[in-house]
Amino acid sequence: MAPVRTAGAVATLLSIAIVSYFLCKTTQHKSPRKKKLQRRRTGLVAAIGNTPLIRINSLSDATGCEILGKAEFLNPGGSVKDRVAVKIIEEALESGALAEGGVVTEGSAGSTAISLATVAPAYGCRCHVVIPDDAALEKAQILEALGATVERVRPVSITHRDHFVNIARRRALEASELTSTTRKKSQIDANDSSQINGHSISEEKQNMQFSSECKGGFFADQFENLANFRSHYEGTGPEIWEQTGGKLDAFIAAAGTGGTVAGVSQYLKDQSSNIKCFLIDPPGSGLYNKVTRGVMYTREEAEGRRLKNPFDTITEGIGINRLTENFKMAKLDGAFRGTDMEAVEMSRYLLKNDGLFIGSSSAMNCVGAVRVAKALGPGHTIVTILCDSGMRHLSKFHNAEYLSEHGLTPSATGLEFLCLS
Repeated sequence: MAPVRTAGAVATLLSIAIVSYFLCKTTQHKSPRKKKLQRRRTGLVAAIGNTPLIRINSLSDATGCEILGKAEFLNPGGSVKDRVAVKIIEEALESGALAEGGVVTEGSAGSTAISLATVAPAYGCRCHVVIPDDAALEKAQILEALGATVERVRPVSITHRDHFVNIARRRALEASELTSTTRKKSQIDANDSSQINGHSISEEKQNMQFSSECKGGFFADQFENLANFRSHYEGTGPEIWEQTGGKLDAFIAAAGTGGTVAGVSQYLKDQSSNIKCFLIDPPGSGLYNKVTRGVMYTREEAEGRRLKNPFDTITEGIGINRLTENFKMAKLDGAFRGTDMEAVEMSRYLLKNDGLFIGSSSAMNCVGAVRVAKALGPGHTIVTILCDSGMRHLSKFHNAEYLSEHGLTPSATGLEFLCLS
């Protein structure tokens, strides 16, 4: 019987060797991509992420909960969108959709555009941004200072051809088309340079003046591009889990594209189903009703009262009236509503009591954190996102005259605006 045992042992060892061989080959096959990413993330780009998770003392003390804010305003580009910009550009370069020397285009109310303009040069690319003209003026000024081409347009519905996102999509196509025609132009008579293969280049394209050295265009598409979601599932979520030691009870954030709330909520839920994840939704947005009732609906649409611009709110960059591919990935247990007045009051309260100078979306997130604290009761740990600072909100959200014109002058001395003494 000894030979049988020996043969069995040999067969077992042989099986292990074969499995080990294929596992080794698989690892070898995947490692170049990882090394490629590691080599690329040097310099400015390497400084993005791993932001501090800070205790918001005033809110924690007032609620009896540990309310923690992920200080995303400490990223090099000043916002949580730095993570998204890096992920979008890296994936586009790896897939070949974007080439070094190309132009990244985006329609953005500001933060994503600023992040793209900040990191694009690190990848040898340029940035073209289409921004609604009701966004804070300093955002356009920052973009121009960063070297981006800025196109300000009137705000219209996403279904309109000239919504800033749709224009940005066209600009990417135009950049690619004009890059192609530049090569052809060198082969034809200068007198016929306005005609390519019998098709005229539109005046709109001619006026865009993309560089003749441009290597094509790529539309970042932050709303639908799941690189947005992945940047938070692979980065922000794991950081929060590690920084809390896995000891957190709830996460809450507002949604614009939906990437942050989706990526973080799904990651945290994958680690522990006991963690509750919530949305805080501003005026004019239908996401609250989508989460709580299953129907995308907002009060501004009731009884023929729909506004020309349903997002009549000063909380820039959050609130939307459609489902994006990114938001569809969210795993949420519920939603809360917040108001412009609450966001304004919260920002002033945090500045006075914690020295935190935050923007409108960050303030709304903190309103949401207090809502969750009240719902869960004392003794819980709640995490939210401090998306950006108040520095890019000076002309509106932190402008006393502007707020007065809109009936939003803050007057609270404490947290009474949230029914907390």
